[in-house]
Amino acid sequence: MDTLSILKDIAIIIIAAKFLGLIARKLKAPQVAGEIIAGLLIGPSVFNIVQTNDFLTGMAEIGVILLMFNAGLETDLDQLKKSGIKATLIACAGVAVPMALGTLLFMCFYGFSAPGTENFTRGLFIGTILAATSVSITVQALRELGKLSTEVGTTIMSAAIIDDVIGILVLTAVISLKNPKANIGLVALKTLLFFVFALIAGYLVYQLMKKIDSRYPHTRRIPIIGLALAFALSYVADKYFGVADITGAYCAGVILCSLNDAEYIGRKMDINSYMIFGPVFFASIGLQTNLRQLDTTILLFSAAFVVVGLVGKIIGCGAIARVCGFSGPDSLKIGVGMMTRGEVALIVAQRGLKAGMMDSRYFTSVILLIIISSIITPIALKALYAKSEKPETPQPEKAA
Repeated sequence: MDTLSILKDIAIIIIAAKFLGLIARKLKAPQVAGEIIAGLLIGPSVFNIVQTNDFLTGMAEIGVILLMFNAGLETDLDQLKKSGIKATLIACAGVAVPMALGTLLFMCFYGFSAPGTENFTRGLFIGTILAATSVSITVQALRELGKLSTEVGTTIMSAAIIDDVIGILVLTAVISLKNPKANIGLVALKTLLFFVFALIAGYLVYQLMKKIDSRYPHTRRIPIIGLALAFALSYVADKYFGVADITGAYCAGVILCSLNDAEYIGRKMDINSYMIFGPVFFASIGLQTNLRQLDTTILLFSAAFVVVGLVGKIIGCGAIARVCGFSGPDSLKIGVGMMTRGEVALIVAQRGLKAGMMDSRYFTSVILLIIISSIITPIALKALYAKSEKPETPQPEKAA
């Protein structure tokens, strides 16, 4: 592979991704949306000046691992413990309902198939993409409204964390079904064994890191060891347990999230992710998408995919919130707050492409869902809060 071509491609990707990312942020859209659009522009869809290759694919893989490691570091274990049964039930419904609707949607377009067939597995994977939730946009909207620390705000954040954990487990199970000889019982056993391994190894590593952190706080060796742990656990998960490597990276982050220097590790990881690996990953989504190959069917599918993605979260999370005792308006706020999709949905989609479970043209559907949900959610939340806080019109007194 030509080294000069690699340098040229990386330079183009970083400049285009960061420039369009900043424009997206100015327009109040997620920065990742701009980075994906950059990939579309420089890739085969428009100018075709950068082509994906093994080196860029490898860099994108590291980008995914860093993103999931950071997600694990940001996990609040105390909040998870306090969230209780309500947030867990809401998260479960937030995974199950969109996943079922997504699978049904795929089969409505491409034919119904029996469980175990390749077409059914592909449909199940499309449903899995819809299971992920990204509440970074919701958190910002609630913060601006002064509602982040309310019961609704706390429930949304807790449910989103649990939602991601469940989504990663589902992703691991569904990808394992790609193998026609896969035994779901064996898959479940290997997944369980991995988490037992991660729990035991994680406890030992945490105790070691805790001592190092107390003796050498805010030193570079701490994030270096953390990064090594993320790569090692990613390797072990995939190589020996058949679990998605991103699950290993996420677990590595969770292991270290209670350290005093967890935020410090996250900041150091974020430099690498923000500067190079993150832009390469998000741009690679655009590079792997060729809009010139789109047809009427995929455009219609994308529109339906967005609607199902939004409605699925409102129905699943909102209905269970109502059952759990929240008022009608608050249940709707929870459902709407869980609508947004982001990095995790892209990571799941990218994993499906790598495993041969979906075609690259479906990235268009995922990208549209991320952009539209990120725009609609803050607007809808603001309107819902404005309506619920609107003072009632006083009724005229009746004449005696």
